[in-house]
Amino acid sequence: MLAAMALAEYETVDSEAAAKKNIRAAIEAVAARLGNTPTVCRKCYIHPEIFESYLGDALTLEARAEVEQALREDLGELTPQEAVVLAFLQRRLAEKAQSTAS
Repeated sequence: MLAAMALAEYETVDSEAAAKKNIRAAIEAVAARLGNTPTVCRKCYIHPEIFESYLGDALTLEARAEVEQALREDLGELTPQEAVVLAFLQRRLAEKAQSTAS
């Protein structure tokens, strides 16, 4: 959740190098917040789909308010931010599974 939110705040980049720089910065911010090393954060706490989606320019949280409301009704145990990221990951993984099955 923290990485997705950090990456969503960056401006759109026009190069892979700039995108990777933003990913490194987001990982470092998450690591600092969680009290872990960037390597541990990347491997254990941040889903790889977050990075792949960011690099593919698909990581946007523009419909956040609507998604938060819908998820709040079904997933009361999660924070709104956690629910948004969970829904995003579920949707992306389902899309990936469909494209692989085709």
